[in-house]
Amino acid sequence: MKPRDVKELERALGHRFRRKDLLAQALTHSSLAREQEALNLTEGSAAPVADNEQLEFLGDAVLGFVTSQALCDRFPGFREGQLSKLRAYLVSAQHLIRAAQKLKIGRYLHLGRGEEKSGGRKKTALQVDALEALLAALCLDAGLEKARGVILKLIIDPELKRLKKQLAQGGPITDFKSALQEALHAAARPQPSYVLVKEEGPEHLKQFTVEARIHAPGGHGKPEYTGGGEGSTKKAAEQDAARKALEYLWSLNQREAAEARPKSAAKPPQPRTKER
Repeated sequence: MKPRDVKELERALGHRFRRKDLLAQALTHSSLAREQEALNLTEGSAAPVADNEQLEFLGDAVLGFVTSQALCDRFPGFREGQLSKLRAYLVSAQHLIRAAQKLKIGRYLHLGRGEEKSGGRKKTALQVDALEALLAALCLDAGLEKARGVILKLIIDPELKRLKKQLAQGGPITDFKSALQEALHAAARPQPSYVLVKEEGPEHLKQFTVEARIHAPGGHGKPEYTGGGEGSTKKAAEQDAARKALEYLWSLNQREAAEARPKSAAKPPQPRTKER
């Protein structure tokens, strides 16, 4: 499979690269670079072929800096431990893969034949590495502010918005299964059950779908809520399902709290205007 034209990727990033070599390097996996170097040797040339490993190293630093600065600006009351925990989550592969998939980075990767055959375009590690390399390429081609804008728009802001409730309580939840267990216990509800409903893909690219099922207080029959989660491992799928179940509980609590609030007193009748 050949990588697609990068114009769509540039549109998604909001930047047209002046140095196309930087963009190409950010998308080139070492498997292809080593194949090219071997081919060059057979043709009498020892010229090295650039891959995205150094750009990934630089992009990781750029991402960490921009994320740290953004968190310090937005959460001045957070202590170092809270900031570190939140930064670690935002720059983790678990989170970055969402941005990489939104950009459809897998379509544009330059892979060696072996990596191509083993499904490299769908591998989380390769997509996340390329995303970090792209951030470095953006920084080198257009400056830090351009990279900062992309990081905030695609990586930081959407997730901080989604985590608004957890952040109000001092930090993000990363173990959703434990948080769901605690929330159900506090609400006197039965503990959830996790059911594997689908398993597909070859061994090296398994995709699991798990349902988290929760019941009403005292109920053990039909689940009150069933939320499906997906992941490359059963544990990851369970965490995703637990996250969705937590969001359901939070929305339910908000609705119940709103219904329990006393209605505002009726407005006093307005004086009538005298007829003339």
